[in-house]
Amino acid sequence: MLRKLLPAYLLTFVNVLGFTILMPVFPFIIESYNAPDWVYGLMLTLYSAFQFIGSPYLGGLSDSLGRKPVLVISQIGTLLSWIIFFVALLFPEYSLFGISLSLIIIGLSRALDGITGGNTSVANAYVSDITTRQEKSYIFGYLGGIAGIAMIIGPGIGGLTASTSLGFKGTILAAIGISIITLITILLIKESHPKEKRIPRSKFSLWKSINIHARVQEVQPKPIIKLLFTTKFFFSIMMAFYISTIVLFVIDLFKFNEQELGTFLLVVGLFLSFNQAFVSRIIIRRIGEFKTLLVGLALSAIGLFCITLTDNFWLYISFYYVMNLGLSLSFPSFNALISIHANPQKQGAVMGISESITSFCNAVFPIIGAFLYGQMSFYFYYLVAALPVTAFIIAFIGYNHLKKSELDPKNA
Repeated sequence: MLRKLLPAYLLTFVNVLGFTILMPVFPFIIESYNAPDWVYGLMLTLYSAFQFIGSPYLGGLSDSLGRKPVLVISQIGTLLSWIIFFVALLFPEYSLFGISLSLIIIGLSRALDGITGGNTSVANAYVSDITTRQEKSYIFGYLGGIAGIAMIIGPGIGGLTASTSLGFKGTILAAIGISIITLITILLIKESHPKEKRIPRSKFSLWKSINIHARVQEVQPKPIIKLLFTTKFFFSIMMAFYISTIVLFVIDLFKFNEQELGTFLLVVGLFLSFNQAFVSRIIIRRIGEFKTLLVGLALSAIGLFCITLTDNFWLYISFYYVMNLGLSLSFPSFNALISIHANPQKQGAVMGISESITSFCNAVFPIIGAFLYGQMSFYFYYLVAALPVTAFIIAFIGYNHLKKSELDPKNA
């Protein structure tokens, strides 16, 4: 089992590490150019907007050409984007139409990383190819735990490299090195999607790519998949708001610098790693994937509300753990449920749609979240907490309706 999944584990680890290394320094990079908070949200939006366009195409392409070549293309794009990011930091201070030229180039690098950033959906399809029905229930939890380990190491590397004489350049050089390791890892994996299971390549259409509803209709998923997509939409809005503001929130609350923020994110990574690798597996085995998802959504809402109630660091950490546990239960449950119920021949396309829902929300809502946080401060999190509550209600009512429909003799 370990030998079979080792490439997926390595790919997940280095992939997440390449992203998390930037987390403790990106807000300070934006601040160094005297840009407002919403520009931080804009940078997150740029990546996700272009990922929203590129991810479904790459996911579908992997169903036709295989997983490995698509992963290689995607990672080469990521590597080039980091090189462009590094070049931007070398530019002298110069404004174009009142905007720093370096920030414009950084924005272009994030867009390039996004358009080729189909790693997640294709990597999830790769894992689905090589795992059984029983394994899917907990393998995605293991992958989440590995992502958590990368979240532990990544911010630490980011904070330490930014504190050297190289400053932010040191962090980007480390990201370039990690991207090279990722590319080598991908080149060493075996193809998981054999030619006899591939489907003919369809013509690319930009409108079709961004029209999620049309793509859902095309793959004709089961009702349970449609319910999961709807639930994930509200969950993904919550995540987009959370990701785009939580760093700003803790900086405002505790006045963290780069190293302190990196340490905080290291603690968050410990939570995520432990919860997804061990706690999620135990709970999924005892109550099943769907009930675990409901528990995760409920804990996410409680945690998001409670982190607004204190400025005591240790009490804040306790509340943050509750929220983190909720997220840690939700992530593997979504992935496992979608993987289990998806048509095996359309696994890449279905995972691509799932990733597109996340990318769409991350494309639209981070800049909105950063702006609203600037206006509302911590009160904004009351709005964020309402989103997993909405997702919980939709999932609970929808699932019970589906169960009743299956038991109805008319549908037998």
